[in-house]
Amino acid sequence: MISPDVFREVVLRLGAAVLAGSAIGLDCEVRRRPAGLRTHALVSLGAALLVVIIVPLSSRAALPSDTLSRVIQGIIVGVGFLGGGTILKNERGSETVHGLTTAATIWVTAALGVACGAGLWAPAIVAGLLAILIVTVGRPVERLVHYIFKDPKPEPKQENGPRTTTGDDRAPRW
Repeated sequence: MISPDVFREVVLRLGAAVLAGSAIGLDCEVRRRPAGLRTHALVSLGAALLVVIIVPLSSRAALPSDTLSRVIQGIIVGVGFLGGGTILKNERGSETVHGLTTAATIWVTAALGVACGAGLWAPAIVAGLLAILIVTVGRPVERLVHYIFKDPKPEPKQENGPRTTTGDDRAPRW
């Protein structure tokens, strides 16, 4: 049977992870990103759960650092795979890439889950507040920087040679 103190500690750690993930995911949800509030909350909860399973909740037990290190490494790899799925290249083959910030927020959310799961409250609070600040204030700052330091617009791409019609819609038009 689990003691009431241990149960409260588990609820606190997992609840804090969900709140941290939800706070970061809220900005993505408002901006209609592929990974929103629920995704970020679940990533943070999952990371915290994996850490809570490994980290002893009683102060008398020793922290198994090698086991915890392997769990954190597995979380990082798994979240990297999940984040990679949010990074998309433009369909038309241009060199623009979308989703890097979303992938980064998923990664930070997992790290916050690890911190909450380990009961490391100061780093979790500071990192969570900084992450929220970055995702909310970062976009207006980026726009200001781009406005001040305007990049020259690239030359439009020209097609190779004169364009002719073959009469067959399936054939390429050169």
